Amino acid sequence: MSKLEQLKTTLQNVLGARAELLVEALDELTLTVKASDYLEVARTLRDHPELKFEQLMDVAGLDYSAYGDGAYDGPRYAAVSHLLSLTHNWRLRVRVFAPDDDLPVVASLIDLWSSANWFEREAFDLVGIVFEGHPDLRRILTDYGFIGHPFRKDFPTSGYVEMRYDPEQKRVIYQPVTIEPREITPRIIREEHYAGLKH
Repeated sequence: MSKLEQLKTTLQNVLGARAELLVEALDELTLTVKASDYLEVARTLRDHPELKFEQLMDVAGLDYSAYGDGAYDGPRYAAVSHLLSLTHNWRLRVRVFAPDDDLPVVASLIDLWSSANWFEREAFDLVGIVFEGHPDLRRILTDYGFIGHPFRKDFPTSGYVEMRYDPEQKRVIYQPVTIEPREITPRIIREEHYAGLKH
C-alpha cells in the first residue's frame, strides 16, 4: 500500500462521516469538511497518533465564483489549509467552505497552529474571509483605509479609489481611480539595430 493510500484509509477510519469529501488528484489528497466540523477535525488531524499533522504550512482564501468557467454551483468562498506530518512524512490539503457568501466566516486555526496568524490575516485582507476566534484580524497587505478585497473575482483590477499627495492641501487624499484603459499588447520592435543587435 502506498503512503497516499495509507493516509486516505487512515483519514476515512479516524474521521468517518466528518470527512465530507476526500479527493485524490496529482498525488495529493484534499479533504473537504463542513464549517461546523472544521475546528474539531483540525484538532483531530493534529493530535491523533495515526495522523500527527504537527505543522500548518499555509492557509489560502479562495473565491470560486468563476470556477469552471462559471459552471460551478456551490458556496463561493473557501479556506484551504496545507498540513504536514513530520512523524508520518505526509501532506494533506484541508478545504472548508464558508456557509454564507455575504459574510464568509470560518473558525480560526490559530489556537492549534500559531503559524495560522499571518496566513489568516492575508486571506481576510485579500479575499474577505473572516476567521472567527482570531485575536488580531486586520489588514496585512493593503492600506488600512482600503475598501474591498483585491482577490475577489468581482473586484476591479485597478481598484475603486487611489491615493496621492495633494501639494495644495499638503496631505494625502483619496479620489476615484483615474487610470485610463490602455492597450497592453507588447509592441513589436522593428528597428534594425535596436539595443545594438543586428537582426
